[in-house]
Amino acid sequence: MHQKNIVSLWFVFFGVLTSPVHSKTKSPDVSALNVMYSSLNSPSQLSGWKSSGGDPCGDSWEGIKCSGSSVTEINLAGLGLTGSMGYQLSSLTSVTHFDLSDNNLKGEIPYQLPPNVAHIDLSRNGFSGGVPYSISQMTDLEYLNLGHNQLNNQLSDMFGKLSKLKELDLSYNSLSGNLPQSFQSLSSLKKLNLENNQFSGPINVLANLPLKDLNVENNQFTGWIPEELKDIDSGTGGNSWSSGPAPPPPPGAKHHANQHSTKNDDGKSVKSGVTIAGIALGVLAAIGILIALFSRRKSPPPSHFLDEERISQRRSFTPLASRELSQDFHTGIRKDFKDNSRSLDSSASIDIKSLQNSPSSCPKRASSDFKQSYDDNEFANRLNSKRSTSVRAISYSLADLQLATGNFATGRLLGQGSIGRIYRAKYADGKVLAVKKIDSSLFQGGRVEEFLQIVSNISRLHHPNIAELIGHCSEQGHNMLVYEYFRNGSLHEFLHMSDDYSKPLTWNTRIRIALGTARAVEYLHEVCSPSSVHKNIKSSNILFDAELNPHLSDCGLATFHQRTSQNLGVGYNAPECTKPSAYTVKSDVYSFGVVMLELLTGRMPLDSSKPKPEQCLVRWATPQLHDIDALGKMVDPALRGLYPPKSLSRFADIIALCVQLEPEFRPPMSEVVQSLMRLVQRSSFNYRDDFGGSRRMDDHDY
Repeated sequence: MHQKNIVSLWFVFFGVLTSPVHSKTKSPDVSALNVMYSSLNSPSQLSGWKSSGGDPCGDSWEGIKCSGSSVTEINLAGLGLTGSMGYQLSSLTSVTHFDLSDNNLKGEIPYQLPPNVAHIDLSRNGFSGGVPYSISQMTDLEYLNLGHNQLNNQLSDMFGKLSKLKELDLSYNSLSGNLPQSFQSLSSLKKLNLENNQFSGPINVLANLPLKDLNVENNQFTGWIPEELKDIDSGTGGNSWSSGPAPPPPPGAKHHANQHSTKNDDGKSVKSGVTIAGIALGVLAAIGILIALFSRRKSPPPSHFLDEERISQRRSFTPLASRELSQDFHTGIRKDFKDNSRSLDSSASIDIKSLQNSPSSCPKRASSDFKQSYDDNEFANRLNSKRSTSVRAISYSLADLQLATGNFATGRLLGQGSIGRIYRAKYADGKVLAVKKIDSSLFQGGRVEEFLQIVSNISRLHHPNIAELIGHCSEQGHNMLVYEYFRNGSLHEFLHMSDDYSKPLTWNTRIRIALGTARAVEYLHEVCSPSSVHKNIKSSNILFDAELNPHLSDCGLATFHQRTSQNLGVGYNAPECTKPSAYTVKSDVYSFGVVMLELLTGRMPLDSSKPKPEQCLVRWATPQLHDIDALGKMVDPALRGLYPPKSLSRFADIIALCVQLEPEFRPPMSEVVQSLMRLVQRSSFNYRDDFGGSRRMDDHDY
């Protein structure tokens, strides 16, 4: 009997061991779906979903499929969902299929999306804005459908790494501009739908793609339809194609037999292409020889011109890829400049003399912003892109700006700055600019020449993380500066004015914002000669473009802050700034440290709603920056614990150096940049991590 009981217990125990076990879903996946559920207005049709906690894999949430403890598919098509998708989708690192098509979702497509996805379908919703740049890093993407929405921006050059993409549908939107050159890299693309948009320019970038199905109807395309596309299943009507025979392809372009045969007005075939191409090649070859001979006799441009080119390279995204931190930068970039310096022609629109004589010109010095390793194509593209950049801002008439701002209507007011108000200027062609109307009290005595000198100095500041000056106006006692308009607002708005379900600032994004802003300040302090002190670094002066790249505004306006240091943002002033003359580059470093504290804690520099010991952010936070337990409690709750603890600690160490009471103990901005870059390296960040969401990491991740 005893032996029989033992056998029975053994079978029970063995049965427990071999019975199916539901793995509890990974916490980042749960958190991302919780936020998504709340952002979708907690719809009842999503059975099993919760706004906090739960087990999506174990409890079979509606539309969710898993592999083990990881969510791999989200299919919520046609459920009548409203709201938005939330800001933590990039935590879903195992999701390969993402379908929210045929719903009623509004607003911009989130910047953060599942980073390793192969199938995205967001078609037939009400999304506006542009195609998020994070898609550029989805190297596994095979299917992308954003058709039948209200997307209305131009396409960024984001397709260079999407070699696996087979189907792309952007139809029935209001997308405009030329097709990006990186379309040429879509080496697997079989089906492309671009119909019913506002695209313009030629479609030559599509000529050598393996397309089987193409629709470009009802756009504003011009030029000729490439011969390579004429034999595939395509729709091309409703465009402004050129009539008559197409010109011969440029030297080196791919030729096909049918390209050499054109038709005259009578419909007769004539073998003219070969002859024309031969003549064109001969002429181009002769011109090339003459240019080569001439360029050898020309002396290379002044070295400061190369440095200006070098510091002015504009990126559509401020990358944090580990390849950028390569120690081979100095050798590689010098070789690039040596090989390309002679190709810089004298027609480049940067005014060399004015740069030589300008107090704001940049000397022969490399900042850490350039520690990147470009390939030859990237270098050539960046070099050529700067040839259209001029140091002279456009002069706008007062009447033009009055019309564009509705006579500076209250409804167009973007904000009140320390030296004046900022208005949104909207033009008939859809262009939007920001107009800073400087307080007239700052120009008592009619110092128009002083204003124009300030404009001249600001217009020479070119850096990817500095808000670009577009133009100016000085009429009838009005002095205005015209800037790029940043639709995503400021860091202050993201941190302090967003609701809990629209704030997309993950830990990776915050580090990227800090690094980009630090590079801008480093440029002002250590690249420009003489050094330029900002004097007004604060979160409301850090503006975001469509990809959440930071752009420091109010650069070059320190002259207006000479009257009193109280013009500066309250809570950002360094202790020594009791009078304007005491303000130095080290005071800027302190203000930047306060911005980093905002990124860390999500708190404002001064907040009277907090208990008295916590009202001053620096005073409250500084004693806790080296206490790992206290640090975990003061971190922004919006991060929901999704950050690497060691990365947080190192970030706090940098802050502690910046906000020291004694100016001489604060580091120069170049050291701050290097520290942030080392933080990136140690955290093993790469492009995918940067576009991916924050996730909990164990110590072995380091």
